[in-house]
Amino acid sequence: MTSGNEIIPAPRAVEGPTRCGVLLDDSTVLWAAPGTGSTERWLRATLGAALGLPLRPGPKEARGGVRLLVDDTLGPESYRLSVIADRGVEIRGGDPAGVFWGAQTLRQLLGPEAFRRAPVRPGTRYGVPHQIIEDGPRFHWRGLLLDVARHFMPKEGVLRHLDLMAAHKLNVLHLHLTDDQGWRVEIERHPRLTEVGSWRSRTKLGHRASPLWDERPHGGFYTQDDIREIVAYAAGRHITVVPEIDVPGHSQAAIAAYPELGNTDVVDTRSLSVWDTWGINPNVLAPTDDTLRFYEGVFEEVLALFSSEFIHVGGDECPKEQWRDSPTAQARIGELGLAGEDGLQAWFIGHFDTWLAARGRRLIGWDEILEGGLADGAAVSSWRGYAGGIAAARAGHDVVMCPEQYVYLDHRQDGGAEEPVPIGYVRTLEDVYRFEPVPPGLAPEEAAHVLGTQANVWTEAMEDPARVDYQVFPRLAAFAEVAWSRLPAPERRDFAGFERRMVAHYERLDALGVGYRPPGGPKPWQKRPGVLGRPIEGTPPVR
Repeated sequence: MTSGNEIIPAPRAVEGPTRCGVLLDDSTVLWAAPGTGSTERWLRATLGAALGLPLRPGPKEARGGVRLLVDDTLGPESYRLSVIADRGVEIRGGDPAGVFWGAQTLRQLLGPEAFRRAPVRPGTRYGVPHQIIEDGPRFHWRGLLLDVARHFMPKEGVLRHLDLMAAHKLNVLHLHLTDDQGWRVEIERHPRLTEVGSWRSRTKLGHRASPLWDERPHGGFYTQDDIREIVAYAAGRHITVVPEIDVPGHSQAAIAAYPELGNTDVVDTRSLSVWDTWGINPNVLAPTDDTLRFYEGVFEEVLALFSSEFIHVGGDECPKEQWRDSPTAQARIGELGLAGEDGLQAWFIGHFDTWLAARGRRLIGWDEILEGGLADGAAVSSWRGYAGGIAAARAGHDVVMCPEQYVYLDHRQDGGAEEPVPIGYVRTLEDVYRFEPVPPGLAPEEAAHVLGTQANVWTEAMEDPARVDYQVFPRLAAFAEVAWSRLPAPERRDFAGFERRMVAHYERLDALGVGYRPPGGPKPWQKRPGVLGRPIEGTPPVR
């Protein structure tokens, strides 16, 4: 069993634990009040299956039972987990999500066996020490971006990551569904997006400067039923799925499928294929009415699939050369009286901001969407550092902080020569643990616009799920604590204490089958000798 002092992310307050406690066994019953059904189902299907406990329905007063209830005196997503000897286990949540997060903490208290899929010691009685844990999140948005466009992750992999997110109390999955290298969501009115756009003929291995290629075709996509399943599975774990459909840059896969979407007066878009390498692609969408209508059709189907308040439209890394050379684009700039190509991009993004707002949704995009002006209701994902987030918050826009200098998990974890396909600056477990999402200098009313934070997993150099595991873990555990817990200032954080708690957490990750980076460095099968990366030396500039 585990004490409350080994919980990740760290809870707000723990009273106890003491030696006495509650034993869970075949006779333990589960009572669930209205509003707690998702946690009731999860406890039986996941925790019950792992430990061989049936958790049969029983009366609220059952001695030694487990009780679930909503208590609106607690805050959103907050919970109180009480383990009282001779009385049982009670989880009170400020809302259904709070009850669920309390159940995640109970799972950790039961030890690593609770993270398996079936019991390894049938008939065991599982003890939980007597204690009371009171907890709640610092941020409303605690996110993970999965880039399934560069390397496709089959549906089962996405469902697995939703379970891993739930285990760390993360609640937003940002699903990066389209890019130059692939289109991953079925759009029924535009079937060539997946017939053509979801497959590339080969793939660059490593950084774009690498001479190596994987000559096998790569691709795949999610059917609309797959997406519905992913969204429903996430909702059962109180996770929101935010889709990203990139416009107007990062769009070569779409242009390869429908050449008329590109700048046909500048390049022969019919000769383009789904891109097989990495970097910033010059082939961007044409700023025409036909392009707008096409993507309105795309977004109509996306809105029917995803229930999230926010829809991500990308908006980053959109080269302007084709627009500068395009008579069509220049005519549109003149017709609308725009301030050059930056104004044209702002107009493009602004169109979809208005379109989404009219349908009760909110646009969010990368911090480049600030250039040329931003509509009032739009939110910003600040990735190039803090500056975009600061500017957005001061202008009254909501912000998700995800600066690459701290929370881009494709960046390498160590400076050693054995680190596989080393990308970017060294970002250690401690670096992530000392990340502070709210930049200094924001006034309280400005800081209130920081919705939360997100770790981003870009998969150019992650060719399979094992590589994703290696890059994401254990750093996601540190990030989860930053996003959930009310930690001291970065320089005052107890990283040594976090490392001690990670000893127990590594056992949980082992039970879950996570191929994390060991503290001592990569295992032989985790290395990628000879595959060129792009390491950058020194301390990253924090802007």
